[in-house]
Amino acid sequence: MHDTMTTSNRIKLSAMMFLQFMMFAVFWGALATYVTNMRWDSMKPWILATMPLGAMASPVIGMVADRFFNSEKVLAISNLTVAVLLFLAGRATGGVEVFVYLLLALLFYMPSWGLTATIAMSNSPAEQFPQIRVFGTIGWVASMFFSIIALKAFGTTIDGTAIPFYCGAGVALLGAVVAWRCPATPPKGKGQSFSVVDALGLRSISLMKDRNFAVFMLVSLVAMIPFNIHFAFLSDFLKAKGFTLLTATNYIGQAGEMGFMLLVTVAMRKFGVKWSIVAGLAAMVVRYGAYWLGAGDMLSAIYVGILLHGIIFGFFVVGGQIYVGKTAPAGMQGQAQGFYMLMTFGVGALIGTFANNAMINLYTTRNAQGILVGEWDKIWLVTAAGSFALLVIMALLFNPQPENLKET
Repeated sequence: MHDTMTTSNRIKLSAMMFLQFMMFAVFWGALATYVTNMRWDSMKPWILATMPLGAMASPVIGMVADRFFNSEKVLAISNLTVAVLLFLAGRATGGVEVFVYLLLALLFYMPSWGLTATIAMSNSPAEQFPQIRVFGTIGWVASMFFSIIALKAFGTTIDGTAIPFYCGAGVALLGAVVAWRCPATPPKGKGQSFSVVDALGLRSISLMKDRNFAVFMLVSLVAMIPFNIHFAFLSDFLKAKGFTLLTATNYIGQAGEMGFMLLVTVAMRKFGVKWSIVAGLAAMVVRYGAYWLGAGDMLSAIYVGILLHGIIFGFFVVGGQIYVGKTAPAGMQGQAQGFYMLMTFGVGALIGTFANNAMINLYTTRNAQGILVGEWDKIWLVTAAGSFALLVIMALLFNPQPENLKET
Protein backbone atom coordinates (compact mmCIF):
# COMPACT_ATOMS: atom_id res chain seq x y z
CA MET A 1 0.00 0.00 0.00
CA HIS A 2 1.16 3.53 -0.66
CA ASP A 3 1.09 6.42 1.81
CA THR A 4 1.13 9.01 -0.99
CA MET A 5 0.06 9.21 -4.61
CA THR A 6 1.76 11.05 -7.47
CA THR A 7 -0.26 13.36 -9.73
CA SER A 8 0.51 11.13 -12.71
CA ASN A 9 -0.81 8.03 -10.97
CA ARG A 10 -3.90 9.89 -9.76
CA ILE A 11 -4.72 10.89 -13.36
CA LYS A 12 -4.15 7.36 -14.70
CA LEU A 13 -6.19 5.70 -11.96
CA SER A 14 -9.00 8.24 -12.33
CA ALA A 15 -9.12 7.72 -16.12
CA MET A 16 -9.16 3.96 -15.54
CA MET A 17 -12.21 4.26 -13.27
CA PHE A 18 -13.96 6.72 -15.61
CA LEU A 19 -13.80 4.42 -18.64
CA GLN A 20 -14.29 1.16 -16.74
CA PHE A 21 -17.72 2.14 -15.48
CA MET A 22 -18.79 4.09 -18.56
CA MET A 23 -18.37 1.05 -20.84
CA PHE A 24 -20.91 -0.89 -18.77
CA ALA A 25 -23.33 1.89 -17.88
CA VAL A 26 -23.89 2.98 -21.48
CA PHE A 27 -25.72 -0.23 -22.38
CA TRP A 28 -26.92 -1.63 -19.04
CA GLY A 29 -29.32 1.13 -17.92
CA ALA A 30 -31.92 0.51 -20.63
CA LEU A 31 -31.12 -3.16 -21.33
CA ALA A 32 -34.33 -4.39 -19.67
CA THR A 33 -36.38 -2.12 -21.93
CA TYR A 34 -34.43 -3.28 -25.01
CA VAL A 35 -35.23 -6.91 -24.20
CA THR A 36 -38.86 -5.99 -23.49
CA ASN A 37 -39.08 -4.11 -26.81
CA MET A 38 -37.67 -7.11 -28.67
CA ARG A 39 -40.23 -9.34 -26.89
CA TRP A 40 -37.58 -11.84 -25.79
CA ASP A 41 -39.64 -12.54 -22.67
CA SER A 42 -38.35 -16.06 -22.02
CA MET A 43 -34.75 -14.86 -22.30
CA LYS A 44 -35.21 -11.66 -20.29
CA PRO A 45 -34.12 -12.94 -16.84
CA TRP A 46 -31.19 -14.78 -18.45
CA ILE A 47 -29.98 -11.72 -20.36
CA LEU A 48 -30.27 -9.57 -17.22
CA ALA A 49 -28.51 -12.33 -15.27
CA THR A 50 -25.38 -12.00 -17.41
CA MET A 51 -24.03 -9.43 -14.95
CA PRO A 52 -24.22 -11.67 -11.86
CA LEU A 53 -23.15 -14.71 -13.89
CA GLY A 54 -20.16 -12.69 -15.08
CA ALA A 55 -19.31 -11.80 -11.50
CA MET A 56 -18.87 -15.51 -10.81
CA ALA A 57 -15.51 -15.25 -12.57
CA SER A 58 -14.28 -12.52 -10.22
CA PRO A 59 -12.42 -14.73 -7.72
CA VAL A 60 -10.69 -16.64 -10.54
CA ILE A 61 -9.53 -13.47 -12.29
CA GLY A 62 -8.55 -12.06 -8.88
CA MET A 63 -6.43 -15.16 -8.26
CA VAL A 64 -4.71 -14.72 -11.64
CA ALA A 65 -3.85 -11.13 -10.71
CA ASP A 66 -2.74 -12.18 -7.20
CA ARG A 67 -0.43 -14.98 -8.37
CA PHE A 68 0.67 -14.66 -11.98
CA PHE A 69 0.28 -11.37 -13.87
CA ASN A 70 0.21 -7.65 -13.17
CA SER A 71 -3.35 -6.53 -12.41
CA GLU A 72 -3.25 -3.67 -14.93
CA LYS A 73 -2.24 -6.07 -17.73
CA VAL A 74 -5.06 -8.47 -16.82
CA LEU A 75 -7.46 -5.52 -16.91
CA ALA A 76 -6.22 -4.36 -20.33
CA ILE A 77 -6.63 -7.79 -21.95
CA SER A 78 -10.07 -8.17 -20.36
CA ASN A 79 -11.23 -4.80 -21.74
CA LEU A 80 -10.02 -5.64 -25.24
CA THR A 81 -12.01 -8.88 -25.13
CA VAL A 82 -15.10 -7.01 -23.85
CA ALA A 83 -14.87 -4.57 -26.78
CA VAL A 84 -15.04 -7.41 -29.32
CA LEU A 85 -17.91 -9.20 -27.56
CA LEU A 86 -20.05 -6.08 -27.10
CA PHE A 87 -19.66 -5.34 -30.80
CA LEU A 88 -20.91 -8.85 -31.58
CA ALA A 89 -23.83 -8.41 -29.13
CA GLY A 90 -24.85 -5.28 -31.05
CA ARG A 91 -24.95 -7.25 -34.30
CA ALA A 92 -26.90 -10.18 -32.82
CA THR A 93 -30.53 -10.58 -33.90
CA GLY A 94 -31.85 -13.13 -31.40
CA GLY A 95 -32.24 -13.28 -27.65
CA VAL A 96 -30.10 -16.39 -27.29
CA GLU A 97 -27.28 -14.78 -29.31
CA VAL A 98 -27.38 -11.63 -27.20
CA PHE A 99 -27.31 -13.75 -24.04
CA VAL A 100 -24.23 -15.70 -25.19
CA TYR A 101 -22.23 -12.64 -26.27
CA LEU A 102 -23.19 -10.64 -23.16
CA LEU A 103 -22.39 -13.56 -20.87
CA LEU A 104 -18.93 -13.94 -22.39
CA ALA A 105 -18.37 -10.17 -22.27
CA LEU A 106 -19.37 -9.88 -18.62
CA LEU A 107 -17.32 -12.90 -17.57
CA PHE A 108 -14.37 -10.69 -18.53
CA TYR A 109 -15.91 -7.37 -17.45
CA MET A 110 -17.36 -8.00 -13.98
CA PRO A 111 -14.03 -9.02 -12.37
CA SER A 112 -12.78 -5.55 -13.33
CA TRP A 113 -14.72 -4.01 -10.42
CA GLY A 114 -12.51 -5.92 -8.02
CA LEU A 115 -9.40 -5.49 -10.19
CA THR A 116 -9.74 -1.71 -10.38
CA ALA A 117 -10.15 -1.58 -6.59
CA THR A 118 -6.98 -3.67 -6.20
CA ILE A 119 -5.00 -1.48 -8.63
CA ALA A 120 -6.18 1.75 -7.00
CA MET A 121 -5.61 0.58 -3.41
CA SER A 122 -2.17 -0.82 -4.30
CA ASN A 123 -1.03 2.55 -5.64
CA SER A 124 -2.71 4.94 -3.19
CA PRO A 125 -3.79 5.10 0.47
CA ALA A 126 -7.05 3.15 0.96
CA GLU A 127 -8.63 6.22 2.56
CA GLN A 128 -8.19 8.05 -0.76
CA PHE A 129 -9.86 5.24 -2.72
CA PRO A 130 -13.27 7.03 -2.82
CA GLN A 131 -11.54 10.04 -4.43
CA ILE A 132 -10.38 7.72 -7.23
CA ARG A 133 -13.53 5.60 -7.37
CA VAL A 134 -15.71 8.70 -7.80
CA PHE A 135 -14.39 9.00 -11.36
CA GLY A 136 -16.08 5.68 -12.08
CA THR A 137 -19.31 7.35 -11.02
CA ILE A 138 -18.53 10.35 -13.22
CA GLY A 139 -17.99 7.96 -16.14
CA TRP A 140 -21.27 6.22 -15.33
CA VAL A 141 -23.13 9.56 -15.38
CA ALA A 142 -21.32 10.71 -18.53
CA SER A 143 -22.58 7.60 -20.35
CA MET A 144 -26.05 9.15 -20.47
CA PHE A 145 -24.77 11.77 -22.92
CA PHE A 146 -24.63 9.12 -25.64
CA SER A 147 -28.44 8.97 -25.60
CA ILE A 148 -28.88 12.73 -25.07
CA ILE A 149 -26.58 13.58 -28.00
CA ALA A 150 -28.33 11.02 -30.19
CA LEU A 151 -31.69 12.63 -29.42
CA LYS A 152 -30.64 16.29 -29.65
CA ALA A 153 -28.16 16.08 -32.53
CA PHE A 154 -29.61 13.27 -34.62
CA GLY A 155 -33.24 13.20 -33.54
CA THR A 156 -33.15 9.52 -32.67
CA THR A 157 -33.63 7.55 -29.46
CA ILE A 158 -31.02 4.88 -28.78
CA ASP A 159 -32.45 3.77 -25.40
CA GLY A 160 -34.09 0.40 -25.91
CA THR A 161 -32.07 -0.35 -29.08
CA ALA A 162 -28.84 -2.25 -29.83
CA ILE A 163 -26.80 0.94 -30.46
CA PRO A 164 -25.57 1.25 -26.83
CA PHE A 165 -23.68 -2.03 -27.30
CA TYR A 166 -21.54 -0.34 -29.98
CA CYS A 167 -20.97 2.65 -27.69
CA GLY A 168 -19.80 0.30 -24.95
CA ALA A 169 -17.46 -1.49 -27.36
CA GLY A 170 -15.78 1.78 -28.30
CA VAL A 171 -15.30 2.82 -24.68
CA ALA A 172 -13.95 -0.65 -23.80
CA LEU A 173 -11.33 -0.36 -26.54
CA LEU A 174 -10.14 2.97 -25.12
CA GLY A 175 -10.29 1.46 -21.63
CA ALA A 176 -7.87 -1.27 -22.71
CA VAL A 177 -5.32 1.35 -23.80
CA VAL A 178 -5.64 3.31 -20.54
CA ALA A 179 -5.44 0.17 -18.38
CA TRP A 180 -2.18 -0.84 -20.08
CA ARG A 181 -0.70 2.54 -19.07
CA CYS A 182 -1.80 2.30 -15.42
CA PRO A 183 0.75 2.02 -12.58
CA ALA A 184 2.43 -1.38 -12.38
CA THR A 185 0.59 -3.61 -9.91
CA PRO A 186 2.59 -6.86 -9.69
CA PRO A 187 1.13 -10.06 -8.19
CA LYS A 188 1.68 -9.90 -4.42
CA GLY A 189 1.11 -13.62 -3.96
CA LYS A 190 3.58 -14.71 -6.65
CA GLY A 191 5.54 -17.80 -5.68
CA GLN A 192 3.09 -18.93 -3.00
CA SER A 193 1.88 -22.53 -2.97
CA PHE A 194 -0.82 -23.32 -5.52
CA SER A 195 -3.87 -25.60 -5.16
CA VAL A 196 -7.30 -26.28 -6.61
CA VAL A 197 -8.69 -23.84 -4.05
CA ASP A 198 -6.40 -21.18 -5.49
CA ALA A 199 -7.34 -22.10 -9.04
CA LEU A 200 -10.98 -21.44 -8.17
CA GLY A 201 -10.05 -18.24 -6.34
CA LEU A 202 -11.74 -19.49 -3.18
CA ARG A 203 -8.96 -19.22 -0.58
CA SER A 204 -10.58 -15.95 0.49
CA ILE A 205 -13.45 -18.03 1.95
CA SER A 206 -11.10 -18.52 4.94
CA LEU A 207 -11.92 -14.93 5.89
CA MET A 208 -15.44 -16.13 6.74
CA LYS A 209 -14.03 -17.64 9.94
CA ASP A 210 -14.26 -14.13 11.36
CA ARG A 211 -17.86 -13.75 12.57
CA ASN A 212 -18.15 -10.09 11.62
CA PHE A 213 -16.77 -10.70 8.13
CA ALA A 214 -19.22 -13.59 7.70
CA VAL A 215 -22.19 -11.47 8.84
CA PHE A 216 -21.14 -8.63 6.55
CA MET A 217 -20.73 -10.92 3.54
CA LEU A 218 -23.98 -12.86 4.03
CA VAL A 219 -26.10 -9.76 4.65
CA SER A 220 -24.44 -8.11 1.62
CA LEU A 221 -25.34 -11.16 -0.49
CA VAL A 222 -29.03 -11.03 0.48
CA ALA A 223 -29.11 -7.22 0.18
CA MET A 224 -28.30 -7.57 -3.51
CA ILE A 225 -31.81 -8.99 -4.04
CA PRO A 226 -33.58 -5.67 -3.31
CA PHE A 227 -30.62 -3.72 -4.72
CA ASN A 228 -30.92 -5.60 -8.02
CA ILE A 229 -34.49 -4.52 -8.82
CA HIS A 230 -33.34 -0.90 -9.11
CA PHE A 231 -30.14 -1.86 -10.89
CA ALA A 232 -31.63 -4.15 -13.53
CA PHE A 233 -35.37 -3.42 -13.82
CA LEU A 234 -35.84 0.30 -13.12
CA SER A 235 -36.17 1.17 -16.82
CA ASP A 236 -39.34 -0.97 -17.02
CA PHE A 237 -40.84 0.96 -14.10
CA LEU A 238 -39.83 4.32 -15.56
CA LYS A 239 -41.37 3.45 -18.91
CA ALA A 240 -44.58 2.36 -17.18
CA LYS A 241 -44.72 5.78 -15.52
CA GLY A 242 -44.30 7.60 -18.83
CA PHE A 243 -40.59 8.53 -18.78
CA THR A 244 -38.80 8.70 -22.15
CA LEU A 245 -35.07 9.35 -21.54
CA LEU A 246 -34.69 6.17 -19.53
CA THR A 247 -30.89 6.07 -19.22
CA ALA A 248 -30.56 9.77 -18.39
CA THR A 249 -33.32 9.57 -15.75
CA ASN A 250 -31.88 6.40 -14.24
CA TYR A 251 -28.40 7.90 -13.95
CA ILE A 252 -29.49 10.99 -12.04
CA GLY A 253 -28.66 8.77 -9.08
CA GLN A 254 -25.06 8.40 -10.21
CA ALA A 255 -24.84 12.20 -10.53
CA GLY A 256 -25.72 12.45 -6.84
CA GLU A 257 -23.28 9.63 -6.12
CA MET A 258 -20.35 11.85 -7.15
CA GLY A 259 -20.87 14.00 -4.07
CA PHE A 260 -21.77 11.21 -1.67
CA MET A 261 -18.77 9.12 -2.73
CA LEU A 262 -16.42 11.78 -1.41
CA LEU A 263 -18.19 11.65 1.96
CA VAL A 264 -17.46 7.95 2.46
CA THR A 265 -13.95 8.56 3.80
CA VAL A 266 -15.16 11.30 6.15
CA ALA A 267 -18.03 9.13 7.40
CA MET A 268 -15.78 6.13 8.03
CA ARG A 269 -13.37 8.23 10.07
CA LYS A 270 -16.12 9.89 12.08
CA PHE A 271 -18.66 7.08 12.50
CA GLY A 272 -16.66 3.94 11.71
CA VAL A 273 -17.08 1.12 9.19
CA LYS A 274 -20.25 -0.32 10.74
CA TRP A 275 -22.45 2.76 10.81
CA SER A 276 -21.29 3.93 7.39
CA ILE A 277 -22.40 0.63 5.86
CA VAL A 278 -25.64 0.65 7.88
CA ALA A 279 -26.36 4.16 6.55
CA GLY A 280 -26.20 2.76 3.02
CA LEU A 281 -28.79 0.11 3.88
CA ALA A 282 -31.02 2.71 5.55
CA ALA A 283 -30.95 4.77 2.35
CA MET A 284 -32.09 1.69 0.42
CA VAL A 285 -35.16 1.40 2.65
CA VAL A 286 -36.00 5.05 2.02
CA ARG A 287 -35.46 4.62 -1.74
CA TYR A 288 -38.05 1.88 -2.08
CA GLY A 289 -40.44 3.79 0.14
CA ALA A 290 -40.07 6.66 -2.34
CA TYR A 291 -40.73 4.34 -5.30
CA TRP A 292 -43.85 3.09 -3.51
CA LEU A 293 -45.09 6.67 -3.36
CA GLY A 294 -44.04 7.20 -6.98
CA ALA A 295 -46.05 4.17 -8.08
CA GLY A 296 -49.08 6.22 -7.11
CA ASP A 297 -49.45 9.83 -8.18
CA MET A 298 -46.34 11.31 -6.52
CA LEU A 299 -43.95 11.13 -9.50
CA SER A 300 -41.50 13.50 -7.80
CA ALA A 301 -40.81 10.77 -5.22
CA ILE A 302 -39.26 8.66 -7.99
CA TYR A 303 -36.52 11.27 -8.40
CA VAL A 304 -35.87 11.16 -4.64
CA GLY A 305 -35.46 7.38 -4.80
CA ILE A 306 -33.10 7.63 -7.76
CA LEU A 307 -30.97 10.32 -6.09
CA LEU A 308 -30.50 8.11 -3.02
CA HIS A 309 -28.48 5.70 -5.17
CA GLY A 310 -25.36 7.69 -4.34
CA ILE A 311 -25.65 7.04 -0.62
CA ILE A 312 -26.50 3.38 -1.15
CA PHE A 313 -23.68 2.62 -3.56
CA GLY A 314 -21.11 4.87 -1.90
CA PHE A 315 -21.68 3.87 1.72
CA PHE A 316 -22.81 0.26 1.29
CA VAL A 317 -20.96 -1.07 -1.78
CA VAL A 318 -17.78 1.06 -1.82
CA GLY A 319 -17.74 1.15 1.97
CA GLY A 320 -17.86 -2.64 1.80
CA GLN A 321 -14.88 -2.71 -0.58
CA ILE A 322 -12.91 -0.59 1.88
CA TYR A 323 -13.87 -2.92 4.75
CA VAL A 324 -12.71 -5.94 2.71
CA GLY A 325 -9.45 -4.14 1.86
CA LYS A 326 -8.81 -3.42 5.55
CA THR A 327 -9.59 -7.01 6.57
CA ALA A 328 -7.87 -9.19 3.93
CA PRO A 329 -4.11 -10.02 4.06
CA ALA A 330 -1.90 -8.31 1.47
CA GLY A 331 -1.38 -11.49 -0.58
CA MET A 332 -5.11 -12.11 -0.79
CA GLN A 333 -6.39 -8.66 -1.76
CA GLY A 334 -7.34 -9.55 -5.33
CA GLN A 335 -9.13 -12.75 -4.32
CA ALA A 336 -10.88 -11.06 -1.39
CA GLN A 337 -12.23 -8.24 -3.57
CA GLY A 338 -13.19 -10.86 -6.15
CA PHE A 339 -14.94 -12.93 -3.47
CA TYR A 340 -16.90 -9.85 -2.39
CA MET A 341 -17.96 -9.31 -6.00
CA LEU A 342 -18.86 -13.01 -6.32
CA MET A 343 -21.08 -12.96 -3.23
CA THR A 344 -22.78 -9.64 -3.99
CA PHE A 345 -22.95 -8.83 -7.69
CA GLY A 346 -22.60 -12.57 -8.43
CA VAL A 347 -24.68 -14.90 -6.25
CA GLY A 348 -26.85 -12.20 -4.66
CA ALA A 349 -27.64 -10.37 -7.88
CA LEU A 350 -28.27 -13.66 -9.72
CA ILE A 351 -30.89 -14.68 -7.16
CA GLY A 352 -32.26 -11.14 -7.28
CA THR A 353 -32.60 -11.14 -11.08
CA PHE A 354 -34.83 -14.20 -11.18
CA ALA A 355 -36.71 -13.37 -7.96
CA ASN A 356 -37.43 -9.80 -9.03
CA ASN A 357 -38.38 -10.86 -12.56
CA ALA A 358 -40.86 -13.35 -11.10
CA MET A 359 -42.30 -10.71 -8.75
CA ILE A 360 -42.68 -8.20 -11.60
CA ASN A 361 -44.42 -10.85 -13.71
CA LEU A 362 -46.74 -11.58 -10.78
CA TYR A 363 -47.86 -7.98 -10.31
CA THR A 364 -47.70 -6.57 -13.87
CA THR A 365 -48.92 -7.39 -17.37
CA ARG A 366 -47.84 -6.18 -20.81
CA ASN A 367 -50.29 -3.69 -22.35
CA ALA A 368 -50.97 -3.16 -26.07
CA GLN A 369 -47.90 -0.90 -26.35
CA GLY A 370 -45.67 -3.58 -24.79
CA ILE A 371 -45.27 -1.65 -21.49
CA LEU A 372 -45.36 -3.52 -18.18
CA VAL A 373 -48.25 -2.01 -16.20
CA GLY A 374 -49.89 -3.13 -12.98
CA GLU A 375 -49.38 -3.06 -9.23
CA TRP A 376 -45.91 -1.57 -9.01
CA ASP A 377 -46.83 -0.24 -5.55
CA LYS A 378 -46.93 -3.80 -4.18
CA ILE A 379 -43.57 -4.56 -5.78
CA TRP A 380 -41.92 -1.63 -4.02
CA LEU A 381 -43.65 -2.37 -0.70
CA VAL A 382 -42.26 -5.91 -0.65
CA THR A 383 -38.80 -4.62 -1.61
CA ALA A 384 -38.82 -1.92 1.10
CA ALA A 385 -39.85 -4.44 3.77
CA GLY A 386 -37.03 -6.81 2.81
CA SER A 387 -34.50 -3.96 2.87
CA PHE A 388 -35.65 -2.93 6.36
CA ALA A 389 -35.16 -6.46 7.72
CA LEU A 390 -31.60 -6.51 6.40
CA LEU A 391 -30.91 -3.09 7.93
CA VAL A 392 -31.92 -4.38 11.37
CA ILE A 393 -29.81 -7.54 11.05
CA MET A 394 -26.69 -5.59 9.99
CA ALA A 395 -27.14 -3.03 12.77
CA LEU A 396 -27.48 -5.71 15.45
CA LEU A 397 -25.00 -8.39 14.36
CA PHE A 398 -22.18 -6.58 12.48
CA ASN A 399 -19.68 -5.19 15.02
CA PRO A 400 -16.15 -5.04 13.56
CA GLN A 401 -13.49 -4.00 16.08
CA PRO A 402 -11.30 -1.04 15.00
CA GLU A 403 -8.15 -2.77 16.27
CA ASN A 404 -8.75 -5.62 13.80
CA LEU A 405 -8.86 -3.34 10.77
CA LYS A 406 -5.58 -2.59 9.00
CA GLU A 407 -4.45 0.99 8.47
CA THR A 408 -3.92 1.02 4.71
